[in-house]
Amino acid sequence: MTAHSRPRTSVHDLSSTAGGQVRCHSGYAYAQRPTAILWEDEWLSVAQIEDEWKTPDGKLFRVLTEGDQVFELLYNPADDKWHIKNL
Repeated sequence: MTAHSRPRTSVHDLSSTAGGQVRCHSGYAYAQRPTAILWEDEWLSVAQIEDEWKTPDGKLFRVLTEGDQVFELLYNPADDKWHIKNL
């Protein structure tokens, strides 16, 4: 693997209503796969991506954390922000 092909991990602020951050794997495009969520001042590792799809607002993921919590994560490229919903 060359330096140019290494996956990047990015952290983006969430909207003021969500109150956290998301780390994600980004290769050829941003927000390919979330890897961790900052929720209530604690980083939660994403254990599994249960589903992902595109919406008019952006890319949406349903994830399961290592602590067995389920979240929906929406990355909206128009405002370059992540939005989190704890299910």
